[in-house]
Amino acid sequence: MKYVLAVFVGAWVLVTSAQAAGYRVETVASGLEHPWSLAFLPGGRMLVTERPGRLRVIEPGPDGRPQLHPEPVAHVPAVLARGQAGLFDVVVDPGFAVNGRVLLSFAHGQPEANHLRVVRARFDGRQLLDVQPIFTSQPAKTETQHFGGRMAWLADGSLLFGMGDGNLERTDAQRLHTHLGKLLRIQPDGSVPADNPFRQRTDARPEIYSIGHRNPQGMVVVDGVPYAHEHGARGGDELNRIETGANYGWPVTTGGIDYTYARITPYRSLPGIQTALVEWTPSIAPAGLAWYDGALFPAWRGSFLVAALKERSVRRVPLAGGVPGTQEVLFQELGERIRDVRAGPDGAIYLLTDSANGRVLRVVPATP
Repeated sequence: MKYVLAVFVGAWVLVTSAQAAGYRVETVASGLEHPWSLAFLPGGRMLVTERPGRLRVIEPGPDGRPQLHPEPVAHVPAVLARGQAGLFDVVVDPGFAVNGRVLLSFAHGQPEANHLRVVRARFDGRQLLDVQPIFTSQPAKTETQHFGGRMAWLADGSLLFGMGDGNLERTDAQRLHTHLGKLLRIQPDGSVPADNPFRQRTDARPEIYSIGHRNPQGMVVVDGVPYAHEHGARGGDELNRIETGANYGWPVTTGGIDYTYARITPYRSLPGIQTALVEWTPSIAPAGLAWYDGALFPAWRGSFLVAALKERSVRRVPLAGGVPGTQEVLFQELGERIRDVRAGPDGAIYLLTDSANGRVLRVVPATP
């Protein structure tokens, strides 16, 4: 067992580095171009987004084993695919068994004037039908960085999703006239919930749920409580417990350093700004986020699983009584940038590898 150090709310803590013993990794699908998100459908099917703009189906083959359908899903909206822009998240409507709906988030528009867009559509197994935009970020931004794009359903049936700061004017994350650098909340039809914290303000975008985020790309709801993580620069990656109307600090407070190696701000904390649940400096580049409570890995139950691009790993962060415990570095022996991590309905852990020849991997206990 190896040990490394990480930053936990301003202090150094011990992190264990796991070995491959105890699990095995199976390839479910390969040949995917920068896969970004994975969602589970009834009947053992899965949906996978590819950043260039394709939505793919993995389904049981004649032998019962999962296989990638050769043709992408038809009628996916046009996507701006350049730099970090592309097709991002896919989530399944909680009422999918009745309405057949899925939601997609993606970069929309032109490089010099682009947006984050969310659409909903009916999925019939091979194509999208009745595609309807339900959100388009405002105002348009230039450049193709820091879109956020991750989505999650809240317990009341509303949709929470992240919008990055665009990596231009960082302080936009603190300004209410723009969606940049925020977590946003809408109803499934795109309308604004009556209890959104800034809805009654004439100087604010009504969809805003929380402010002060850099580039949130992981989101999960645990026992009704939303959690999200976001990229820092060379440091200052954060995992946060999300509260309505709260300020998470970017770029006013952060423990991270910039790409120039300079401190971004002299303030690690200030009154009225939420303190991160976990902070990673140096950066691990957190991407997807899952909560594991399955039966296949009892020792990992009650843990966040954090996909890490730069560290080429998954960080397991146990949570007990609202307090994070000793972190564990998993799957680093794969040598892959991990874009997404999901806890499957079968209790297995699913990973997406971020490359031009990306894979969907399934992690199960090693054969005794």
